[in-house]
Amino acid sequence: MEEAAAHPYVPRDLKLPGYVPISMSMSSILAVYLGASLFVVTFVWFLLGRKKAHLDRLLMCWWAFTGLTHMVLEGYFVFSPEFYKDNTSCYLAEVWKEYSKGDSRYAGRDSAVIAVEGITAVIEGPACLLAVYAISKGKSYSYVLQLAISLGQLYGCLVYFITAFLEGDNFATNSFYYYSYYIGANGWWVLIPLLISYRCWNKICESANGVETKMKKKIR
Repeated sequence: MEEAAAHPYVPRDLKLPGYVPISMSMSSILAVYLGASLFVVTFVWFLLGRKKAHLDRLLMCWWAFTGLTHMVLEGYFVFSPEFYKDNTSCYLAEVWKEYSKGDSRYAGRDSAVIAVEGITAVIEGPACLLAVYAISKGKSYSYVLQLAISLGQLYGCLVYFITAFLEGDNFATNSFYYYSYYIGANGWWVLIPLLISYRCWNKICESANGVETKMKKKIR
């Protein structure tokens, strides 16, 4: 019983044999993450997107940020099943030890979470970086690709939230971690993909209508 309660996660009977307590503070973890994200966004904005319209530059920044988050952070989680045992103060392990305070299914290796994160890291992550390239080069498949990724992200979020609800929604250490990590951190991957999906849908419809109009004129 003592071994099961040696960690800070809920439910308290979650068994994590060999758990090593987190060594980095929440502020340090967030500072590194925000600093790295700012570097990526700045690089994309000023170098890769300098000849594009402001909205396209913002989208390139988003896709670069979310793509690297999927591949690096979530990829580490998927392929490091015993991150909670890490005693080297590895930053990526510390991130997931901290985030598990908001959703202990990560520390507990919940099958639904692993499936969602695996697909996100392996498929959606590289696709996000492809979207950066597609926007920068004005590729014809840009809107279809962005729509597909956004729908995938929305589907992943739905599975993530619904499975938690069906399992009792009792995975956060307290309300602070519940709303800041579980709700707040994931909310951006609902709001932004929704907005991008709406824009891409309109762009694709406009393009299809334009082709249709041209075809009708040729027939006449």
